Amino acid sequence: MPIRRHLLQCGLTSTVCPLSAGSLGNIFKLALKAPTVPFSVEDASLRLRHETCGLQELCAQQPHVDVHKFHHIEFYCADATNASRRFAWGLGMAQIGKSDQSTGNHVSASYVIQSGEVKLVFTAPYALETEKAPDAVSSISGYDPEFAQKFVMKHGLAVRAVGILVGDAKAAYELSVQNGGVGVVEPQTLTDKESGKTTTVSEVKLYGDVVIRWVSGDFEGPFVPGYEKCECPDVSIGIQRLDHCVGNVPKLLEAVKYITGFTGFHEFAEFTAEDVGTLDSGLNSMVLASNNEMVLLPVNEPTFGTKRKSQIQTYLEQNVGAGLQHMALKTDDIFHTLAEMQKRSHVGGFEFMPRPNKVYYEQMPKRIGDALTQEQYKQIEQLGLLVDKDEQGILLQIFTKPLGDRATVFFEIIERVGCMKDVAGRLEQAAGCGGFGKGNFSALFKSIEDYEKSLNV
Repeated sequence: MPIRRHLLQCGLTSTVCPLSAGSLGNIFKLALKAPTVPFSVEDASLRLRHETCGLQELCAQQPHVDVHKFHHIEFYCADATNASRRFAWGLGMAQIGKSDQSTGNHVSASYVIQSGEVKLVFTAPYALETEKAPDAVSSISGYDPEFAQKFVMKHGLAVRAVGILVGDAKAAYELSVQNGGVGVVEPQTLTDKESGKTTTVSEVKLYGDVVIRWVSGDFEGPFVPGYEKCECPDVSIGIQRLDHCVGNVPKLLEAVKYITGFTGFHEFAEFTAEDVGTLDSGLNSMVLASNNEMVLLPVNEPTFGTKRKSQIQTYLEQNVGAGLQHMALKTDDIFHTLAEMQKRSHVGGFEFMPRPNKVYYEQMPKRIGDALTQEQYKQIEQLGLLVDKDEQGILLQIFTKPLGDRATVFFEIIERVGCMKDVAGRLEQAAGCGGFGKGNFSALFKSIEDYEKSLNV
């Protein structure tokens, strides 16, 4: 995802801070390639900051949720068994937990797969017409099988929940609702019968039919209490953690104001017109981050008036509304991870977007320099990787084709190199190291446009 990083120097309790007139144009340039725009660049920036924070002293006092990191991603689907197995095979993930009829859950089938810190959950409702006891358990508190069925009919295979680990899911929900968040599931505490340990979950609307699921507690099982642990061999191909989750919405400013308002997230980066467009289409985007910047939530909107329909508008049409467009999965050895994924592409795994032309790879050493060896450049071209860098590090990335029948949700596989810092005596990589692929976006955007042309969407 090509985004130019711009870290805001706000205090620990601040979020979107009003900037000086001189810096406004740098942080959020919604300069569109389209001939018609819904608002001007400066007006958009000013309005966002004043409407989100108001006066600077109010911005400094704006509360924020105590976010730790991503916890899980939950997909709603029609068949959780086959979906979870396909993703486990394609991504090199092991099934670690289940909640289904065999565990006493007669409402839904739900399976959890994991690699590194990444947990993906696949949940599907059982037949609504079957008779169930009044106290029938479901996969997780607040699960509505009738809604889940309608969700899948509307969106197809799609992300329902972005799970985020917080200090206190009850407090996070209350703070969210107090600050404009739309509550979906009130805090529920689940208790493990054997250990007595608990997990508290709550849900707040994020965008479209997607929710943020706040998660907290001391339960150490595979997912949350009620899921049975599965013993599976380690089949990892190197995926370590979730780097960022990208959403597509019809109106960017509305979404950003809403999300920053109830989460306390701040601006982390932005797209500019020269970064994200081709001659045919474009998009506008902002990246939002938690205070510790372990959770990054980019948000995109389509542009209009261009030769071709924006890929974001295509997503909104195919998804029937706003939703989660893609997840970036981080690996520490993208050569190994990608080689293994490509072996599985035509036997149940995931296919990748067409690679850039040969000129892209011929020019790469001039752009990137001697930070990579000639052997690495050779591997990059063989695998069809994209590479970019910023002043701090290097980003290697590649994008899959859509994961299901619709031209909607997909994965990005990335490796970030550099930007190591000492945190409490241990080395950690700074968030967004190497940027988000600003130098690659024209090639990537063209690839997506060509792919969508082949689908006639």
